Amino acid sequence: MFGTRKGKKIALFAVALFVVSAVGGLVAQKRCAAEGGNDYESIELFTDVLAIVKKSYVEEVDTKKLIYGAINGMLSSLDPHSSFMPPDTYKEMKIDTKGSFGGLGIEITIKDGILTVISPIEDTPAFRVGIKAGDQILKIDDRFTKDMSIMDAVKRMRGPKGSKVTLTIVREGFDKPKDFTLERAIIQVKSVRSKTLDNGYGYVRIAQFQEKTDDDLVKALKALKEENGGSLKGLVLDLRNDPGGLLDQAVKVADHFVEEGLIVYTEGREKDSRMQFSARKGGTEPNYPVVVLINGGSASASEIVAGALQDHKRAVVMGTQSFGKGSVQTIIPLSDDSGLRLTTARYYTPNGRSIQAKGITPDIVVERAEIQPTEKKEGHIREKDLENHFETSGKVEEDDKKIEKEKAPPVKSDEQLKGDYQVLRALDLLKGWEILKTINKTQ
Repeated sequence: MFGTRKGKKIALFAVALFVVSAVGGLVAQKRCAAEGGNDYESIELFTDVLAIVKKSYVEEVDTKKLIYGAINGMLSSLDPHSSFMPPDTYKEMKIDTKGSFGGLGIEITIKDGILTVISPIEDTPAFRVGIKAGDQILKIDDRFTKDMSIMDAVKRMRGPKGSKVTLTIVREGFDKPKDFTLERAIIQVKSVRSKTLDNGYGYVRIAQFQEKTDDDLVKALKALKEENGGSLKGLVLDLRNDPGGLLDQAVKVADHFVEEGLIVYTEGREKDSRMQFSARKGGTEPNYPVVVLINGGSASASEIVAGALQDHKRAVVMGTQSFGKGSVQTIIPLSDDSGLRLTTARYYTPNGRSIQAKGITPDIVVERAEIQPTEKKEGHIREKDLENHFETSGKVEEDDKKIEKEKAPPVKSDEQLKGDYQVLRALDLLKGWEILKTINKTQ
């Protein structure tokens, strides 16, 4: 997750330029400790090493390559999400947020020093071949990923449409690493999908928080209401395997369901990194019940939404523990069209919970499971099979049919939802809420 701080140039690149201009001699103009101290001594050390490499390395080395390598090494020592982006990588990153890019469709991070899948993006090559959240990437083609940066891994996984790449995956349950061969494609990520689960009950899936996620959500909710007579009885908001995205879009999505108050706040060292985001008055959805689905692939922006709705008691969070990425990355453009992706803050839920390395804990834990249809078994006896059983009158028979129709499972056009145990549990919870309201009114 990141924001964009336009037009800002950082001292780091200025230092790099100073270092380049200083090469030519190893005479360092030492100043008093008050002006530089340990920082100045470290910069002097860097200039010494740079000059030695330039002068004595076995082959001539381009200065920019050395500077880029030094910056990469500096940022990789901080945290898995801070990185330096050369001009071509920075350009690709800006394309990513618009929802269209070339590659495999995998969101990755470095966890315990290992390149790890946060989640595959739906309807992408990675999703189709069975890459799963939590998979560890041992190799990309023949290159081991140990000590490989995220940006380097992304660069290796991307390529022309139709070309292939092999990922060697380590997964719990595998006896040994397994190779997955994927064909690269142009990834067109559809941020929001929706459908009616049953009469009055809607389903919205957010796959990733992009520039148009909020607009797409508004259209989806409007369509669902039109399909259900103008209003909803309840909503399932599916954030499973949503790796996150843009902070402002997460805030806008949560704002649809929170009437007032804090949605998320961030804390960092700089004044600009200490921010609060609150719900705006007006435009809030009616107070129908909401169930938010999360799992281990839900990270960053999706955790902001789940945490805000949970703290405001606006939704029941169901599923499994989320990923736990509670840090904010700021994108800083540099003078040579490269960019810096720097962790500048941590974010907190309205109640002050830090999600970093902890994640969101569901109100109701529901593990993923597959539902198999039960076959009709011989030998089951029903009332109508008994001798001299009562026949129902016309009205009672009609009432029975009405009851059976109401109890009948919803017809789902989306094949992926038919056996989705977590979605069906969420739908049952919403229906149970409606039934309880009816019971309370009659008492």
